Amino acid sequence: MSNGSETIGWIGLGRMGSPMCERLIKAGYTVKVWNRTREKALGLEAMGATLVDRPADLADVDVLFTMVSTGKDLTSVYFGENGVASGAQRPKIFVDCSSVGLEEGAAIRQRITEGGSAFLAAPVSGNGKCVKAGKLSQVVSGGKADFETVRPMLEAIAANGVSYVGEGELARICKIAHNVFLGVVTQNLAEITVLAERVGVSRHDFLAFINNSVMGSIFTRYKTPALVNLDWTTTFTPELMRKDMDLGLSIARKLDVAMPVSAATREAIQTHFGAASLKPDPAAYLAQDFAAVIETVALQAGVTLESENRKVASGLET
Repeated sequence: MSNGSETIGWIGLGRMGSPMCERLIKAGYTVKVWNRTREKALGLEAMGATLVDRPADLADVDVLFTMVSTGKDLTSVYFGENGVASGAQRPKIFVDCSSVGLEEGAAIRQRITEGGSAFLAAPVSGNGKCVKAGKLSQVVSGGKADFETVRPMLEAIAANGVSYVGEGELARICKIAHNVFLGVVTQNLAEITVLAERVGVSRHDFLAFINNSVMGSIFTRYKTPALVNLDWTTTFTPELMRKDMDLGLSIARKLDVAMPVSAATREAIQTHFGAASLKPDPAAYLAQDFAAVIETVALQAGVTLESENRKVASGLET
């Protein structure tokens, strides 16, 4: 629990930001929030957070957390008109949980540190349901002393584990590597599940076996309801998956690290974009969850998928 001495600012209350911020409030921290769509912050206000009118109104907090969509958004809320770092006063420590590119992250870090504040990159692994279930994990890079200062806050948010990996943008490289692994696992999970269905094993029964085996994981369990019932409610889009696969492979090429499995997976995921053209609204289909790649795998195998309409535990029940 908080000792009550720190004031935290939070910017970004989307699918991830809102439940993450909620955990800080429940841990007893004094939290002030800003979100572009004010209505999304009303639930947190009811829990005890203070809503502010502009990012600049958070300049007096001890620690500022951000969870926004793009590097452009991050630059705007930091340095744009009424940005939190646009005036003379700034938060002591900035903690960015967004997934932004290495170059963008490094440039933002430089501007923040030149202004006299500390900056930590702190991307996360999981989705909103993981946050609520205490299954979120986080990887952090920046100054070690700054990390130790905010560690209790991070551990309140990412109850499944917080890993400090060093200085600079190393955490962002770890997150990109994580998402490459996510792409490989998702594609292969789709392939073996279709293989099992092709010989007559239901997706529900096959995935129950996988989840109870040594190969089961938090990820395979919480994706099982989607794969069984063909529920493509968005947690992460195929386009974002492809982008992160490309980022990871680009870094690997620069460093002469061979990644043949990842490269093959990237091209397998590319087939999903072509298959989307067969849908009535390809753009809307590609805006759905990346787990829908199983439909492309099934199409290539001549298998017609139908929802099994089974109630399946995700492992994230709270």
